[in-house]
Amino acid sequence: MMSPADLPETIPLFPLPGALLLPRARLPLHIFEPRYLAMLEDSLKTPHRLIGMVQPLEGGMPGQSRLHEIGCAGRVTQFSETEDGRYMITLSGMSRFRIKREVTGFSPYVKAELHWSDFTRDLGREEEDPNFDREQFLKLLSRYFEAAALQTDWGSLEEADDELLINSLSMLCPFSVEEKQALLEAPHLTDRRETLTALMEFTCRGGASDEVIQ
Repeated sequence: MMSPADLPETIPLFPLPGALLLPRARLPLHIFEPRYLAMLEDSLKTPHRLIGMVQPLEGGMPGQSRLHEIGCAGRVTQFSETEDGRYMITLSGMSRFRIKREVTGFSPYVKAELHWSDFTRDLGREEEDPNFDREQFLKLLSRYFEAAALQTDWGSLEEADDELLINSLSMLCPFSVEEKQALLEAPHLTDRRETLTALMEFTCRGGASDEVIQ
């Protein structure tokens, strides 16, 4: 576990649309672009091994940041190199952050100075959702999977604890960038579950998808 004192002032950022990371969750990534291979190699040289996952902004004005202000830092906890020089890595979510300013320099990837103070709770124990009605939630989830033409391992979902279930679905479901950002910025687990529920209900009333949740 990390403490607030372990969090560095500056870390590299990995802008990746739709790739959501949340505290205490794990995100597998495939790294192959040269600038992000350099980012990974530099990160592995640090004691914290943190990479900040952040959503790109849709649209935006010239001269403004093209990134959302809030992201989530993950520690590289697993990595393996393929024969052709690519990496398969796993980031373990540590804490959300607020971008203070992007750092310009000679690196081929983006770095940023960060504020961590708004999210000190992220470094604590897993959250609880005292009002969570698991039975009703799973019924909605079943309707959502049917409406969105998704498949999953129901046994794993039913056995997952509340935080893992809500956060895993937030990360894996094929929501838009802005919807993923809303899930990330939800202050507490209850807020995230309510947002997730609203998004699934919206899909049940309308659109569909042919993607598959692994």
